[in-house]
Amino acid sequence: MRTFVLPFLAILALAGILDAQSTQTMVVPAATPVVTTKAPGAGVTDNTASLQAALKMLQEMKTANEETLRKQEATLEQLDLIQQAADQLKIYSKRG
Repeated sequence: MRTFVLPFLAILALAGILDAQSTQTMVVPAATPVVTTKAPGAGVTDNTASLQAALKMLQEMKTANEETLRKQEATLEQLDLIQQAADQLKIYSKRG
């Protein structure tokens, strides 16, 4: 019974896949681009102000990042000193 059911199910699944594909061609219309018009000169001053504000914000972020990097470098130096002290303590503990 099992030898009959499994091949039969496989044939049905294959027939379902083959039947699902269509031979008809389908034509999809091309998407037309949306054309937007801007009033000339209306957004120039607003755009400049926003660019300057963004530039100022980026410069502040840069200085904050540099300060963070300095702090991290100092912490890494302290950790290196602690590691060296731990290594020396390990060496001295093996001798004694």
